[in-house]
Amino acid sequence: MIRLSPGGKPTVSGHRTAQAVQRLLRDELPRVRAAATAWRNGLAGLLAGLLGFSLIKGRSDVSRLAPPWDVVVGGLLLAALLAGAAGAFMLLWAAHGRPAAVERRKLRAGDDHDEAMRARRALDRGIVLTLLCTALLVAAVGVTWYGPAKDAPRLQVTTPDGDVCGSIVRMARGTLTLKTAGGETGVELATATGIRAVETCPTG
Repeated sequence: MIRLSPGGKPTVSGHRTAQAVQRLLRDELPRVRAAATAWRNGLAGLLAGLLGFSLIKGRSDVSRLAPPWDVVVGGLLLAALLAGAAGAFMLLWAAHGRPAAVERRKLRAGDDHDEAMRARRALDRGIVLTLLCTALLVAAVGVTWYGPAKDAPRLQVTTPDGDVCGSIVRMARGTLTLKTAGGETGVELATATGIRAVETCPTG
């Protein structure tokens, strides 16, 4: 048979501990909201500094990249946009809560603690997503820096001595200089009987 006995008398230290726990629970949600606001402002300032002050900058024209690197840059930028949007939403949720009203009769003890836990999880996810957005932006710019450039347009010039094909180096005083497989070759345009643009130069 189980017998119940009254507990001991509350002590001063126990009373103080209970008050401290109540204060922590009461201030928990405002502290998480304040931390989320600070993180939101800090991360927004980081992205604004990187983008606004041109600390992250690559080729201005992605179309100059050789395939498929131009598609890779586009994919990285799209992923960065999605991660940044999701991160901003999570940070706003953590800082201001969900845009929904709760009926008074549905309120219960512990709601603030549950909301603080949800806000904390949203804050963690928002930080991770925002940093992921930054990493994706850096990766996209890195590809524009180090990705191979698209081949320059080539010309095939027909002369009495034969065809000369290569990319344009310069043109001065009626002489067109082409970069061919054998090096730079000058062609007198006055002697040319035909000029056409080609994707690749014939071999052999």
